[in-house]
Amino acid sequence: MASGTSIYEKYFDFSPDAIIVTDQDGCIRQVNPQCSRLFGYESSELLGNKIEILIPLRFRPHHPTYRREFHASPRMRPMGGGLELYALRKDGSEFLADILLSPVDIEEGRLVLTVIRDISDRRRAEETLHQTEERFRLLVDGARDYAIFMLDPGGNVLTWNPGAERLKGYKAEEIIGKHFSIFYSHEDIDRGKPAYELKTAISEGRYEDEGWRIRGDGSRFWANVIITPLYKPDVGLIGFSKVTRDLTNRRRAEEALLLELSNAVLSGLDIRQMLTAISASIQRLVPNDYATIALYDRNIDRLRVQELSPGLLKEIILPLEGSPAGWSFRNRQPLFMKQLDKKRFTRESLAHQIQAGVNSGCWLPLNSHDDVLGILFVGSRREDAFGPENAEMLLQIASQIAVAIDNVCASQQILELSHKLEEEKRYLEEEIRTEYSFEEIVGQSQVLKRVLKQVEVVAPTDATALIQGETGTGKELIARAIHNLSPRRERTFVKLNCAAIPHGLLESELFGHEKGAFTGAIAQRIGRLELAHEGTLFLDEVGDLPLELQPKLLRALQEKEIERLGGRRTITVNVRLIAATNRDLAAMVRDGEFRSDLYYRLRVFPILIPPLRQRREDIPPLVNYFVAKHARRMNKRIENVPVPVMAALTKWQWPGNVRELENFIERAVILSNGPDLRAPLAELELADEPVISSGDSDLETAEREHILRILRATDGVIGGPDGAAAKLGLKRTTLNSKLKKLGIQRDSYS
Repeated sequence: MASGTSIYEKYFDFSPDAIIVTDQDGCIRQVNPQCSRLFGYESSELLGNKIEILIPLRFRPHHPTYRREFHASPRMRPMGGGLELYALRKDGSEFLADILLSPVDIEEGRLVLTVIRDISDRRRAEETLHQTEERFRLLVDGARDYAIFMLDPGGNVLTWNPGAERLKGYKAEEIIGKHFSIFYSHEDIDRGKPAYELKTAISEGRYEDEGWRIRGDGSRFWANVIITPLYKPDVGLIGFSKVTRDLTNRRRAEEALLLELSNAVLSGLDIRQMLTAISASIQRLVPNDYATIALYDRNIDRLRVQELSPGLLKEIILPLEGSPAGWSFRNRQPLFMKQLDKKRFTRESLAHQIQAGVNSGCWLPLNSHDDVLGILFVGSRREDAFGPENAEMLLQIASQIAVAIDNVCASQQILELSHKLEEEKRYLEEEIRTEYSFEEIVGQSQVLKRVLKQVEVVAPTDATALIQGETGTGKELIARAIHNLSPRRERTFVKLNCAAIPHGLLESELFGHEKGAFTGAIAQRIGRLELAHEGTLFLDEVGDLPLELQPKLLRALQEKEIERLGGRRTITVNVRLIAATNRDLAAMVRDGEFRSDLYYRLRVFPILIPPLRQRREDIPPLVNYFVAKHARRMNKRIENVPVPVMAALTKWQWPGNVRELENFIERAVILSNGPDLRAPLAELELADEPVISSGDSDLETAEREHILRILRATDGVIGGPDGAAAKLGLKRTTLNSKLKKLGIQRDSYS
């Protein structure tokens, strides 16, 4: 007995859980040392006190009733009952507790033994694990364009997501338990391809491939497949994850483009047409930033390099020794570099790639019969830009180019190409850039250059920028340029159009919500501010932000903290904000429609984008850019914009700015069947158009008349591909706002 008492006392004193002994009245008779550590009380402060001292205030009124019920029907209540019980420390803080109750009968009467365990950390870990599992499930189930599933170590299907069902044509009950070789052709199965893929994944840690696969209905699709082995500590291989993506459309497009290139080079085209076909096809098949053709000159035993990239017309002479092109030429093998190898090859031989900003590339021999005519080089500013999936396509391109050069004896003609390329270079241009190298921002006017200079100044900082300008001037392009030039460029660029979302949903879009936060909130949603953490948030049409939401956005920007709707947890957000509007925010502040404190917070660095009518010298390069862009997309060859057409386009006021101009040019390309651009100038009605003064009232009158003409021409239809909004190059919501602003009623045009 004495020995048993000793063991009990030791357990009581050294238990990792708090132990409390109370009588039937709830008075604390005994506590162990861990109780003092857990609750923050000295033992003397607890002894003789009621047990309710350790219970949160909101539960105390009901506790005596629970205590009487327990004594009326005594029983042991073990831990782990699933109840959410809370305990109260001396400092007023609460913690989640698991509690064991056990009646103990002694001579003096019945006592209650209470064991209390702090499970706050465990509950947080469980909630974190649950959230992680739920996010992973949502990620897998939501990836409807990807088949994502697991295989057991033998290759049998274990899981099946909705994307796999859509892509492969099997329901889960039809495929789970089947071997994954069911997706392969008989030829692939006969040569052991499925087993080879699993074996390679195990030996190399990953297997990636592209090839034809079979759907449940027997049809084929071209798939990109990634297989990754899965391991568990102390167990080893437990299976494989398999991700499949349908690239059939891309494959067919590549085959069509290769056929187009083949027809071009075999049909006896002249050298200019051939290089046009080569440049356009390479860019469409394998997007790149820089390409050259180097032909071998036997007289000097060197390579003559002709740059295919737009605007670069000089010829370069390369030695065979010490250059990657020379290595590929000598060995008759392609050479792929994830990064330019400046140790293996001389800097002189890589000078033109370095000058073009190339960081990775591939050199492909132009093999013709038993001879090598030269080298095709394709480069990118990104590192490791050309993977195994590009190799086959690039080799086919090189083969077609070799045939072309061989057929038209292009070796000498390419040396004379400089002057001809000057005449035809618009067909080799894939994009037009300003001298600042801002992608997709076209123009050389001084006012545009000033805007781009402002972009260069503000981009490296974290300052908030407010971009102002009329609809269609390219505010989003400027915002993306700021992001791409900023230290946050590797992070996410998140866009939210405040005018395109109903006011009642904007708060949820910005801040997110918890499940059950409001009717219809059936799942947790992450807001745009949280998505843009460490990146850039672009608020377009910020003038349409509701007044009641503005102080909450201001607080998020200043405090860098948010709470989701219906949530209690504070979430840290580090966001660089760029806002844009076509409205006069200063006037809105004066009219009480926009908060002044938010306005000044947004207007740290204002950028005003001039309308197209104030930078008319940018219209010709924009026209050429849009003609090339849409002609290429529609597979048309438009060689010339007639002078009268260009003059008319330059003279027009373009109330819809660049967006209206692009839509107009797209229509013109559709209407053009020959080499000259046929523009529907009747739509502009230039002959009846008055000279527009610089006054705002005259401009507003001209804009109103132009919109009315288009509305009458479309029979009052605003939306749709043939509606007034599309013809004006405006969004439907923006056009409705303009109609309201200009006082245009339906009876004015219907």
